[in-house]
Amino acid sequence: MNFVKSDPKNAPQLRKFGPVPAGSRDFTFAHLSDPHLFLPDAVRLRDLLNKRMYGYLSWRLHRRFEHCGDVLPAMLEDIRSADPDHIVITGDLTHLALQGEFLRARALLRSLGPPSKVTVIPGNHDIYVRSAWKYVTHLWSDYLFSDKDASGCHEKSGQEIFPTLRIRNGVAFIGMSSARPTPPFLAFGSVGKTQLEKLKIILDETRRRGLLRVVLIHHSPVPGSVSRRKRLRDEIGFQQVLAYHGAELILYGHTHYVSSGHLDTRFGPVPAIGVPAISALGRSPRRRARYHLFRLLPTRDRVDLRFSVRMYSPENGRVVTESEQRVILPHAV
Repeated sequence: MNFVKSDPKNAPQLRKFGPVPAGSRDFTFAHLSDPHLFLPDAVRLRDLLNKRMYGYLSWRLHRRFEHCGDVLPAMLEDIRSADPDHIVITGDLTHLALQGEFLRARALLRSLGPPSKVTVIPGNHDIYVRSAWKYVTHLWSDYLFSDKDASGCHEKSGQEIFPTLRIRNGVAFIGMSSARPTPPFLAFGSVGKTQLEKLKIILDETRRRGLLRVVLIHHSPVPGSVSRRKRLRDEIGFQQVLAYHGAELILYGHTHYVSSGHLDTRFGPVPAIGVPAISALGRSPRRRARYHLFRLLPTRDRVDLRFSVRMYSPENGRVVTESEQRVILPHAV
């Protein structure tokens, strides 16, 4: 199998496009990631007697200058104004995985829309410590669980929930969890064999039903897109599942910078598109806060994907359209 690294020369074919034809029936969804909500005044000394100490120091030393000011409120208001049909968030809503952060994250989710409109998966910061799983599954349950579990099956815990499946207007949003507690200074992830086996079944069933499959994962599955300490450790297993069973689109976060690539499958190359942290002021242009606003347009033999890159401009103090792009997706039905 030939997997393409995250390199602008090897990225999915993206090109400029004109106005959407009048009368076209489409489906829009926004992708954002990594808000890193933090409540420094609510941190107690006993909260820091574990890996959280390193996360707290990281915030004090540099992250508080990166995730600051009016960036996040401006980005969220822009998403609400765009009023997409659905919104997906690929993890790291919290910073230290403290209860107060999870409550604030729940308020953020509710501000974006009802559970039927918003889908979330966890990131490594949301599972900074193993005990944080209870906050993920209980406080975010309505936005997290599969459609069939929407009533809240709290007897499930942690990784047992995943992959999740939420179907909206012919699109299957498949949520993976790559979040794992890790030692200090490491931020790697893995999905595990159980999730991968379940993923095979979901991909096959959703393909059989003619659904467009969007896989959500926090860690980048694109080889070479992050350092070893931040990588998806079982990326090869994930790639092998996708290579045989296919998908139409992969969305991820975690990198905190502009990143994209694709994975080869027997149905054709599948775009993998990452997005920077939505709360970041950005110490370099590629790290500035962004979200992607996707529009799916069915054509006779495939699906046309168009998306706008909405970016926070510190020079203008507002959200602007950085670019508008297009990619033709393989539709393996």
